[in-house]
Amino acid sequence: MDIKQAITERRSIKHYDTEHSMSDAEIKELMEHAILSPTAFNIQHWRFVNVQDKNKRQQIQDASWGQAQVTESSLLLVLCADLNAWEKQPERYWKEAPEEVQGFLLPAIENYYTNHHQAQRDECIRSTSIAAMNIMLMAKGMGYDSCPMDGFDFDAVAKIINLPHDHIITMMLTVGKKKTDARPRSGQLPLEEVLITDAF
Repeated sequence: MDIKQAITERRSIKHYDTEHSMSDAEIKELMEHAILSPTAFNIQHWRFVNVQDKNKRQQIQDASWGQAQVTESSLLLVLCADLNAWEKQPERYWKEAPEEVQGFLLPAIENYYTNHHQAQRDECIRSTSIAAMNIMLMAKGMGYDSCPMDGFDFDAVAKIINLPHDHIITMMLTVGKKKTDARPRSGQLPLEEVLITDAF
């Protein structure tokens, strides 16, 4: 499947074939492409929790107001991010770069994020959102469907997955073989309304 087809055909699927399971190799392939998504300063602060335990899945479904895709999907990912990844051995992110690049970027990371809590949070949300799109498009290319989710009790899910205190949850993603098609697109705005040239 080419990228244009994947973008065109990707839809949010709410019901999955519960008889189908993804292989470990498929999940690995999917996630290896997730981590190729870009992050500011190459910080790679996304963390992906693959919830496999059936009891935890059920608890998360309960915290998601009963949404069926949580337990029906082959793969349930809780997309999280480490708010403080920028200060946790940042030299790791540039270990293959020339020394002059490291000499510039490592102080830049510290200067940008120190005491800039909104920037730390904003970057986490941006980065996991980009990664989510990688996952959804890659899944489509592999013959799977997906659904991004924010309709759940974030605090309850954080407790279920034992989220560290310096991490946040940004969304969840379900992936699997669709059982029912998505409804037709319900009201796409015209490009002319949303594409602005130069300024509003």
